[in-house]
Amino acid sequence: MAKKNNSSRPLLRLLVAMVLLLLVVGGVKLFSLYKRVYWPNVAVEAQKNGYLYIPTGANLETVAGLLEQKEYILNRHTFEWVAERKNYRGNLIVPGKYKLHDGMSNQQLIDHLRAGNGRLEVKLTFNNLRTLEELAGRMGSQLEPDSTHFLAVLSSTDVMAHYGFNRHTFPAMFIPNTYHLDWASSTESVIERMAEEFKKFWTAERVQKARALGLSQSEVVTLASIVQAEQRLRPDEHKRIAGLYLNRLRKGMKLQSDPTVIFAVGDFSINRVLYKHLEYDHPYNTYRNVGLPPGPILFPDVGAVDAVLNAEQHNFIFMCAREDFSGYHYFSTNLREHNRYAEKYRRALNERKIYK
Repeated sequence: MAKKNNSSRPLLRLLVAMVLLLLVVGGVKLFSLYKRVYWPNVAVEAQKNGYLYIPTGANLETVAGLLEQKEYILNRHTFEWVAERKNYRGNLIVPGKYKLHDGMSNQQLIDHLRAGNGRLEVKLTFNNLRTLEELAGRMGSQLEPDSTHFLAVLSSTDVMAHYGFNRHTFPAMFIPNTYHLDWASSTESVIERMAEEFKKFWTAERVQKARALGLSQSEVVTLASIVQAEQRLRPDEHKRIAGLYLNRLRKGMKLQSDPTVIFAVGDFSINRVLYKHLEYDHPYNTYRNVGLPPGPILFPDVGAVDAVLNAEQHNFIFMCAREDFSGYHYFSTNLREHNRYAEKYRRALNERKIYK
């Protein structure tokens, strides 16, 4: 019997060792690749909200930098490596607000951000504002464009004219509410949205009620702003106050509204309107001018506007705050009775040492 050739055994062992080595190296590389793609790389601490705001015009480097700055990712290099291979660039990087979750992998994170898949809406809320400057500030604090940009657009007479308003009446277009918008909305698109909401609000029924009062839509909002400014604590009086001012308008009387004087003077810290304020020469001072002021003195809410459109019918032409500071008013049909109430209120102000 012939002897077996043992010289091939070392070669076989070498081949087996090389195969095993290749398998180990390949396995290590595959595991490393797996970790890059599927291993958790997002860390959102309990005290953080996990929100990421991607600005308009951002590229991959911008996004990676924001993630690193916020300390939302453990390894920036692996994020960028996976993002490049998933072609996360150009139009697939969509600006907006995103919510990140602890433990997301690079794969999940990029799929979440890619083409705006995980983009959230933000709530633009505004109320109790008086001027376009304040509105611009509120918009700039809740959306990507800053307040300076918003104010530039809100102050543009061309923009006002485009929507059928002037510099006095333009505030009438903005109805206080909570609006759901994309954080990266352009200034122009936000103004357009406000115009659309204005059109939706002014239904055929509301327009007809305004016409029946002999008022334009802007004039209704202007009167509503006075009604709301006069009564911020007790909205159940709004319809009665609206009826009072409508009575004055019909009689050709001056409205004599203290809030319009404060608006004209521009000092909103005034607690007591004095004679020197009443003499202030300004188109919004309804103690000096007959009729409505040129525009709203604040952004009235929907309730105040509807109070004007559904005003209470009565004969009152005077009102005075009650001396108990309850927020309610006395209403009168004649000056003699009104003066008695006014004297009570003046004494109450003096007792509380409210002199200005």
